[in-house]
Formats: sequence, structure tokens, C-alpha cells
Amino acid sequence: MKNRIKDILKTTAKEQEITVEGWIRTKRDSKNLCFFELSDGSSLKNLQIIIDKEKYNLTAEIDRLSTGASAAITGILVESPGKNQSVELQGQSIEVIGEASPETYPLQKKRHSFEFLREIAHLRPRTNTFAAVTRVRSTLSFAVHKFFQENDFVYVHTPIISASDAEGAGEMFQITTLPMENVPMVDGEVDYSKDFFGKPANLTVSGQLEGEIYATALKDIYTFGPTFRAENSNTSRHLAEFWMIEPEMAFCTLEGNMEIAEKFLKYVLQYVLDNSKEDMNFFNSFVQKGIIDDIKHVIKSPFTHLTYTEAVDILLKADVKFEFPVEWGHDLQSEHERYLTEKVYNGPVILTDYPQGIKAFYMKQNDDGKTVRAMDILVPRLGEIIGGSERESDLEKLKTRLSEQDLDPKDYWWYLELRQYGTVPHSGFGLGFERLVQYVTGMQNIRDVIPFPRTVGSAEF
Repeated sequence: MKNRIKDILKTTAKEQEITVEGWIRTKRDSKNLCFFELSDGSSLKNLQIIIDKEKYNLTAEIDRLSTGASAAITGILVESPGKNQSVELQGQSIEVIGEASPETYPLQKKRHSFEFLREIAHLRPRTNTFAAVTRVRSTLSFAVHKFFQENDFVYVHTPIISASDAEGAGEMFQITTLPMENVPMVDGEVDYSKDFFGKPANLTVSGQLEGEIYATALKDIYTFGPTFRAENSNTSRHLAEFWMIEPEMAFCTLEGNMEIAEKFLKYVLQYVLDNSKEDMNFFNSFVQKGIIDDIKHVIKSPFTHLTYTEAVDILLKADVKFEFPVEWGHDLQSEHERYLTEKVYNGPVILTDYPQGIKAFYMKQNDDGKTVRAMDILVPRLGEIIGGSERESDLEKLKTRLSEQDLDPKDYWWYLELRQYGTVPHSGFGLGFERLVQYVTGMQNIRDVIPFPRTVGSAEF
């Protein structure tokens, strides 16, 4: 393995010769000395490199290096007399790998708005903020797999292309190989028999339904992959392409589902605090003041359990003028969820037993005939972070719910058969990964926590 700056900055071995590769962040040139700040993306801190121009004839190479250029520099690692770094490199030779024109390179040493950086997503990972977001995202990804693997869950790759709508909302991206300039028609309708799959197909909105197939064979599984929703919303909370974490557990009721979801959330939050300290301190100082304490509070707090109906009663009695009126049978808004977590309970809340009219067809009905065994985990500062439910295992009730939502049972024949062959109580939940990254970093716009955001009217890079 080659030298990484994060390891070099921690080393206690001085007076050793090393070669380090990276990109020039800053350059200060004088008659006798030249100072570089070099970054390789492994750390928020850069490695300071000093070139003695009188001792080493490197003027030609130095002149070719400016902010954004890449280089491999060999020298002696020594203790630094400066306050900002423990070590520095006394450069002896320079290999210029790739130049960057100082006249056109857009990331000069100044603050750039996040909006501007979205326009140059191919360069924004070179900034402190987006490098830190990317490293935290990587750490969280590892934590997700680590939790489930340590708890004997099997990782299942569910399909990206689907012929059924898992959520029943109809906001799906249709995919086709049919020629748009001459679509084959039969009796006034598109002839999908001529299409690649011989039927309508879409990008998946969820891996849950397919996940249930494997849960009813392997008991505990999880999926973690991209999902797509053609929701015509251009807000700071919505993406067209995003990643979902979706565990499914057989022989598991809603109560077990809530227990696992709470353990999972606390685990990944603690993991990122333990393993991304430098980056989390950066977000705590420059993006969202106090975010580390916020996360610690969630980790240490017991999760309050509350039914949807109880929550509505509390909100209706609240001496607060909400922007969106509170009414039983309607979805709660972020302002309602934050009021419950921040003002009433000062901590995370799990809401259960939602009206079936606002939930998906696959959620298990309660005996009252009006509510379903659903649960949402709410956290302060964000609101909903996890949504899940016990799945309906009664075949006839499931058929009825499909009909009520105008979904064709033929599209779900295999899903219905799962209830005929050894059905069991089973549950699961979903966590939008970008929402988790946004919560952990304090970034205000979800477009800034995914490498290449796909939104309405935007599919660059």
C-alpha cells in the first residue's frame, strides 16, 4: 500500500524518506523556498511540503504546479516547527503528473456555495466538505453491512428492474426498448409484447417485495441498493435516485421489528462517531453546531412508543399554530414529527398503528379494521428516519387491499403465493440512506450527500 496522508500525519517515525501522491491545494512561492499543501483525500488535513529551491534544482517542476495539479513528491519526513501540523515533508524531488491551469481551474482558495459546487460535481469531492461527506457515507455504508452481518442477516441483491409497484403510488420510471418515434400499438394501446421483457417494466421503487421472498426462505435478510421514484418534486428532501436499506425478518412481529430497527439505528450512529471523528468534528464546527451531541442523545435515549392516534391527540391539544393542520387520517408532516421529538419527548419516538388509508397495501391490518401495524421512527431535528411494518400474511385480506388500491393481482401473483405456502408473521423496515447521511452530517440539501444527484430536470455527470 502507498503512503496515505492520514497515516503520515499520525506517524511518530521521523527523518525517513517517503513518496506521497496527491493534489496541490495551495502553493506559496518565494525566492528561496516553496510551500505546498498536498491532499490525497484521506484526511481533512493536508501535508505541508517545503522545497528548498537553493538546495534542489526543481524550479521547472515548481512552475508547473498550481492548485488542482497532481504530483508525486519524494522527501524526508521531519517534525514540523509549525503549530498546524506535527510533521512536514522536506521535498527533494517532484514528479508532475497532471497540470491544472490556474486561469480556468474553478476551485481556487475561496469559499464556494453548495449550489455552485453542484454544477461541477466532477470536482466538488476535492473540497473539504464534500470529501468529508464522502468519507462519512463510506463509513456508514460499512456500518450498515457490519450490523447485519454480525446479526446473521443474509445480504440479498434485489432487482433494479421490476414489473410491479411495491408502494402502489405509481411514481415509477418506465423503461422500454420500443422505438419512441414509432411505438407499436394494438387496439389503441401500446403493444408491450414487442418490448424487451414482453410486458411493462419499471425501475424499482423498493426491494422489499423481493426481499420477502428470501426472508421466507432464509429467515433474516437485508437489501441495500439503488431505488428510483419519478416524483415531480424539486425540494431539498427529494431525489429521483437514492439508496435504500431494507431488512426483512421472518417469524417477526411488529414488536421485534421495532426492537431491531432501534438497535440498528443506534449501532450505525455510534459507529460513525467512533470511526469518523475528524470528519464529524468538522461537521460539528462548520455545518451543524452541536450535531455530535444530538447524535449522542439519540444513542443514549430510550425510544418512546406512541400510537398515531395518541400522537394526533397530543398535536391537536398543542398550543402551536402548525403550517399544516392536524387531522386523524392524514399523514403527519415534518413539523408535527419534530414537535413530538423536540418539544414533547425530547428524544426519539416510534409511532405505530397508522390509518390504513395512508399506508401501503402490504401492511398487516389491525383488528379494528381501520389501522395497520406500521411504525415510523422519528428523531429530533429531522422527523421520520425509518419506516416499517409487519407484513400482511392473510391471503384474502391482502387481495382485498390490492383491489382497494386499484392494483392488479396478476402483477403480484408470486407475492400472493407466498401467503399460500408456509406463510409466517414477518416484518421489515426501510431507511433512505441519503436521509441517514444527511442527518449525520447536518447537510441541509439531500443533493449534497449523494455523489451524483438525480432530480427533476437534472441528470448531469
